[in-house]
Parts: sequence; structure tokens; C-alpha cells
Amino acid sequence: MVKALIITAPGINCDLELAEGFSLAGAETSTMHIRELLKNPNAIDEFDLIGLPGGFSYGDAIAAGRVMANLMRKTLYPKFVEALQRGVPMIAPCNGFQIAVQLGLLPGPNDSHAFSEQAPVPTIALAQNNTARFIDKWVNFEVPKNSRCIWTKDLSVSQALSCIPIAHGEGRFVASDEVVQRLEENDQIACRYTSDDNPNGSVGDVMGICDASGLVFGLMPHPERYLRWTQHPTWTRLDKDEMSGDTIGLQMFKNAVAYAKQNASKKAACANGAV
Repeated sequence: MVKALIITAPGINCDLELAEGFSLAGAETSTMHIRELLKNPNAIDEFDLIGLPGGFSYGDAIAAGRVMANLMRKTLYPKFVEALQRGVPMIAPCNGFQIAVQLGLLPGPNDSHAFSEQAPVPTIALAQNNTARFIDKWVNFEVPKNSRCIWTKDLSVSQALSCIPIAHGEGRFVASDEVVQRLEENDQIACRYTSDDNPNGSVGDVMGICDASGLVFGLMPHPERYLRWTQHPTWTRLDKDEMSGDTIGLQMFKNAVAYAKQNASKKAACANGAV
């Protein structure tokens, strides 16, 4: 069974839900406090998947995710890069997305093999919502057909059910025209709010992005809060046929776990000299 690492810290409050997502998708999960991980960064080598949960890490002091990202930059950033080179999928919802951006994991270089040895300066930002208010609601979204994100690949759901929960005060995607164009051309836009349901003023309706490998997925919504149909806001009015498959949230986790299992099988075959 593949193993997923959930990294937690003071103020993180979605670690249990994130672990549940990985578990329901078929992975074994372990939660590790960032202080423990900083003492033993090589522990990352033992895992096939990594999750940076949502919440308010370190009270979102200074800026959302910045303190936790700064703690990670020197010691853990190189280990994350090594994990990517091993083919480890990573998900970073909400505060996790803010951390991944501050850390420089997202959007990453044009070439997935060209990550710098040291954490780079962020090139995008997740700024205060244009409403200047915390937003807690369900939003409609869509996935670009050519997105390279392995987490959103082949999502199967009716248009009426393509919604997902958000809960954030600093989720407005901001980037220069040049950076947005690069993300577009490199198929790194993983998901977008529908044009009529952009809740925070994000540039280009961007809801989530991935790195060039498609493995690192950062998004403002919480797929881990939509693992069961009974979590849908109008589930009592849905037809049984509509609830016959997995929710969007669970599909995302299953995509990543399936990828991790395939990656583990390939490595095992190589180790045994079969390939």
C-alpha cells in the first residue's frame, strides 16, 4: 500500500479531512508535525504522496502561509524537490496552496526537472479577496481539457454537480500577464471558477494550478471536504443516479493514489531488473 504524509503545524485544521481523503482512496496515512519533520527531513523519503493541509498555519501571521513556508525553505524545500523527482504527487488545498506558493513549489519552473537547489522568490500571490471578507460557500468550476494536472485528470461529473467548497479570506489569484500566459501555454491551469462564479476576483478565474510535472496541485477549494455525497449542499434533492459514482473530491484523491501505485510498481520492477 502506498503511503501519504500529512504535514501539520499550529493553526492547521484540515489535516484529518486530508488524511481521510487519502485513506478512502486507498493510501496509508501518517501525520507529522512540521517541527518533527524539520528535525528529520529524510522522513519524506519514505512517502509516496504528500499533503499540505488547509487552515491558518501560525495564525496566518504576516501573510497567509508565509511563516510555515519560511520554516520549510532551507531544510524541507530540497526534500520536496527530491520527492518530485521520484514522482511523488502533492496536494495543497487553501492554506496549503498559500504555503506552496510562498515556498516556491508553485508554479515552479517551465521544466519540471529544472527546480533550483534553493527555494525561489514567489512569482504569483494569493491576495486578499476583492470583497475584503472571508468567503465560505460552494462554487462552480471547470477543468481545462489539456491540463497536465494528474489530480484533475478525467474528472467525471455532470455539469450540474461540478461544484466544490471554499473557505478563505486570502484566495485571490494574482500574477503578471507574462506568468499567466506561461501557465496557459504550459497547460498548468488545473481548474477555473466558472466565469459567473468567481468568488474572490482571481485573475483569469484561476482556482488552482499545478507545476510542470502535473504532480503538485495547489487550489483554494477543499476537495477533502467533499468526499461523500452527503456533504453536497443539496444532496437530498439529487437523483440516485447522480450519486452513483465518486464525488469530485474523492476522484481527485483516487487519481493521485492510482498514479502513486503505478509509480511504485515501476520502481519495484526496475529494482528487480524487470525493466
